[in-house]
Amino acid sequence: MERSFPRDWMWAEAFALLARAERLQREVFRPVSSATHAATWEPPIDVLETADELLVVVALPGVDPDQVEAAVVDGDLAIAGTRILPRELQTAVIHRLELPHGRFERHVRLPAGTYRQPRRMAANGCLIVRLEKAEASRG
Repeated sequence: MERSFPRDWMWAEAFALLARAERLQREVFRPVSSATHAATWEPPIDVLETADELLVVVALPGVDPDQVEAAVVDGDLAIAGTRILPRELQTAVIHRLELPHGRFERHVRLPAGTYRQPRRMAANGCLIVRLEKAEASRG
């Protein structure tokens, strides 16, 4: 497309940005393979580090933190569980459903170090996994 026509160029750029946004959304919620071969999705995360601990914030609205498995396995934090549509909504007419449901699983490579058992808590629709650094790994 010729750039001498600003209107055509702007439309082409807008469509390219929309296509990129849709591709990114599919990547965030893409099905991944697991040991059970059940369809899963990966929730988005943030990983933050303080002097004493590593915090992993996982976007899991509506998921009870007690129903989420979190364990350190071979230097990765493995987070798994299921997001279930509430029973009272299972017969509802769905007009739009963007939050994924079903089995989720996420593996996060942890920074080098030794961490204590993960502790889970919920805050503002997110699961927060706290990994306290062992004394030897504190800097």
